[in-house]
Amino acid sequence: MRCIFIDTETTGLDPRQGHRIIEIAAIEFVDRRATGRHMHVRIDPEREIDVGATEVHGLTWDDLRDRPKFRDVAAEFADFVRGAEWIIHNAPFDTAFLDAELARADFAPCQHLAARIVDTLAMAREAFPGKRNNLDALCERFGVDNGRRTLHGALLDAQLLAEVWLAMTRGQESLTIDMAPPAYVPAADASGAMETAGARVALVVIAPTAEEADAHRAYLAALDREAKGRCVWLALQHVRIEAA
Repeated sequence: MRCIFIDTETTGLDPRQGHRIIEIAAIEFVDRRATGRHMHVRIDPEREIDVGATEVHGLTWDDLRDRPKFRDVAAEFADFVRGAEWIIHNAPFDTAFLDAELARADFAPCQHLAARIVDTLAMAREAFPGKRNNLDALCERFGVDNGRRTLHGALLDAQLLAEVWLAMTRGQESLTIDMAPPAYVPAADASGAMETAGARVALVVIAPTAEEADAHRAYLAALDREAKGRCVWLALQHVRIEAA
């Protein structure tokens, strides 16, 4: 699955009042792994930036007058994000600005470019009702280091969002998808012996200690809570116990 984590910075709060995007970041993940591909650009908004917005991201119009206009980067942005699942924190805010900018550049709106749009703020509000669910709060909740975030910046915020989303969506799949497979897995024959470069190696099974077994059971219980009662490993364990 191809996902794009997107964040923007703007001149103000409402595109209907003529406010514009001044920075876009989009980071690509495939199957929950960063590919190394990303887009990051600062943009000349062609207007002044509200003082309140500058206090958030630290940028003024003077900082951006030599930057490209949105219409100059619209095609690159559309090509990069097209067909992917977009993951955005407070998606209605960013997509409203993106739709306004895309319309000015004669491009299709977000809903036509994205395969799906996921709002992590809505996800967090459902999972943690009544709690603070801004990006800083989620970083703290999930142990994501946001010490560099003294000001908002689209690229850093998109990177932090990716880490938060991985933590928010970690379930039983994290035991496989988030772990890199070994470069080579030797084959085992019916006797349980394994062949490696022509040599037969006896398979040694080390039984867990009582403490390790207790820690494993506690981990499965926590995983089951995160997966809302759908932990495959715990279910299989129950099946084996009943079969015995």
